[in-house]
Amino acid sequence: MDAVLDDLARHWPVYATMPFIAALIGYVTKRVAIEMMFRPLEFVGIKPFLGWQGVVPKHGGRMAAIATELLTTNLLDLKEIFEKIDPVIVTRELEQPLLRAVDAIARDVLEEHHPRLWEVLPTLAQELLIKQVQANAPRLVREFLEDVRDNLDEVLDVRHMTVESLTRDKALLVRLIRETSRPEMAFIARAGIFFGFGLGVVQAIVWALTREPLVLPIFGGCIGLFTDWLAIKMIFLPREPVRVGRVILQGKFQRRRAEVARQYGELIANEVLTTANLLEALLRGPKSDRLVAMVERAVGHAVDEQASLAKPVLTLAVGGRRLQEMKHEAARRALAELPQTVRYAEGYLTQAMDVAKVIEQRMLALTPVEFEGLLRPAFRQDEWKLIAVGGVIGFIVGELQVLLMLG
Repeated sequence: MDAVLDDLARHWPVYATMPFIAALIGYVTKRVAIEMMFRPLEFVGIKPFLGWQGVVPKHGGRMAAIATELLTTNLLDLKEIFEKIDPVIVTRELEQPLLRAVDAIARDVLEEHHPRLWEVLPTLAQELLIKQVQANAPRLVREFLEDVRDNLDEVLDVRHMTVESLTRDKALLVRLIRETSRPEMAFIARAGIFFGFGLGVVQAIVWALTREPLVLPIFGGCIGLFTDWLAIKMIFLPREPVRVGRVILQGKFQRRRAEVARQYGELIANEVLTTANLLEALLRGPKSDRLVAMVERAVGHAVDEQASLAKPVLTLAVGGRRLQEMKHEAARRALAELPQTVRYAEGYLTQAMDVAKVIEQRMLALTPVEFEGLLRPAFRQDEWKLIAVGGVIGFIVGELQVLLMLG
């Protein structure tokens, strides 16, 4: 005992710093583990083993699929969302840009496919024909929107759109997980300080009694391993509130359900299921050929109506084959103009669909296990590697302590 007290007297600064160094190990290992989850976005090093890529971007496809599954199965019914859109209001919002687009398309198609007929028509007749087409445009748009809404599953693959968006943009996937879990990440780092300090006190006592060189690196490794593991568990468990005396215990992520639901809903609405992204999926997605067919059908009916009204001036002069070419060209131009035209109704569409609010409400209704599935996959994939890195860093710092003590 005298030898222990003598050693404490001679090396008291080192003993005093042990808990603080252990706390630093706990904190640093947590920060490293957190950053390794998200950075770098691309592999850095020599493939396949000498290097690292953030866990989330590395497994982006799998995590995007999990997020999409949760979104489409539990959080969002896109048909219900589209039911909120009023075709009459959309048409009103698009009135002026729609009339301009119809004017340009009608003139260009007629000039291109039957320039002689268009040139011989008096200016008054030209304007009358354009006005007739414009007058029918709002009805055409309303009918087209209703057709899309009624056959949404046939023209839009929202799963494909979401997975494609999150997989293509790794930074977006990282932001989706990181922003909704920022307090949990901060908790992990802070927990490392307190857990590490407590283990550091035990480490100092064991070292004083044994003077065994292996004590410090082993304790350092255990601090890194244990604090990483415990901090991750405390984020999710217990899932339901558990009362212990006057204290109520519950996983931090579960306690923040309302805040997480709001943040997640806003991120999905503003970054993923935007009007622009939905329109892009309609026009370029795997089911876009069906939308093109719907546009051609709608435009074809409109052209047929105008052709019948203009008999015999238009139908007889143009002929069946040329008229069919005009339909295809009008449909192609209408599709090309669609993104620019719809932009004028984007504000109404975003407000009407209210994706953020719908997701928020659905998330609040999830079971604890389902809610945990929002974030847990980000930790579960390669979780052992993150914990192992914490152990290695702790072991190295412990070895440095030995060199300091024995030096």
